[in-house]
Amino acid sequence: MARINQYLSTLILMAIFPFVDVKSTRAASVEERLDQVNRMAEKPRGEALEREARKEGEIVWYTTMSADQSTAFMGRFQQKYPFLKPSIIRLGGNALLSRIMTEAKAGKHFFDVAHGTGEIVLPLMEMGLLAPYVSPERKAIPDDLKDKKGFWTSVYVNSIVLGYNKNLTKGQPLPSSYDDLLHPRWKGKKISIDSTYVTFLQGLMSAWGKDKALDYLRKLNNQEPVVMRGSTVRAQLAAAGEFPLVIAYANIIQYLTEKGAPIDWVPLEPAVISVNTVMAGAKAVHPNAAKLFIDFTLSKEGQEKLWDFQRIPSRSDVEPKPARLFRGY
Repeated sequence: MARINQYLSTLILMAIFPFVDVKSTRAASVEERLDQVNRMAEKPRGEALEREARKEGEIVWYTTMSADQSTAFMGRFQQKYPFLKPSIIRLGGNALLSRIMTEAKAGKHFFDVAHGTGEIVLPLMEMGLLAPYVSPERKAIPDDLKDKKGFWTSVYVNSIVLGYNKNLTKGQPLPSSYDDLLHPRWKGKKISIDSTYVTFLQGLMSAWGKDKALDYLRKLNNQEPVVMRGSTVRAQLAAAGEFPLVIAYANIIQYLTEKGAPIDWVPLEPAVISVNTVMAGAKAVHPNAAKLFIDFTLSKEGQEKLWDFQRIPSRSDVEPKPARLFRGY
């Protein structure tokens, strides 16, 4: 886990810029009610949250998790709290941030809870759209995967790796480093990269420095890669034989591998890691339902549900399955 710290540059900014003003009238109200609940003992606290959430009757969740996975995850939550009617909005990281900010500028605040990549946290904090919530389940999350005030907590870790189509690469030496991707055999629509991987660039810059990282990306661009958005769709296309190599999240490739698709993956150095965080809306219409959902998301039960999606849980007492998802990190 130590190497994770090297690649959380976006989140580190939050720790060194305590002057960000995140308060609003409604956010303060949410915080005050939250503080009252947090002062209670565990049993009455849970009872109070559930009682108030029953009155709200709904929860609105904005997430970057895929549609099938977010539906399954919410289904497990509803087994515990069937009185809450869910609304799930699923978008990619940049699109999710854009939607929330557009709604806020129009004076509309729909989300109660948001799950998203680390890059979206700071902009939401700067606009005062997040409320701090120190869930009791956070104690099982390592300190480097959460901020002290409770604005964000890591739900799962994403490792960026090299996926390969086993049929298209058969008999060829697989790349074992980023430099290997610059070999002439991989030129001409042979490598797929994501057009929105801010984390990928940040990781390389953290390991190599800005100049070397940018120089490498220029060289990689000379390989004429297939540039498009989305890890899931690109991994699926690689498995279907559209291109032999894909830089994508390990869990997505692993999911396809276990389904029998002709695709597998190898880690590359330097290891690039991103986190997917959970955040409470400062102007949530259903703040108590949001707290219940965050508690569940960070609980051992919620984290173990991530096994179904080959996600790497953030809780220290829940190991990833399969264990190879943490190989090299």
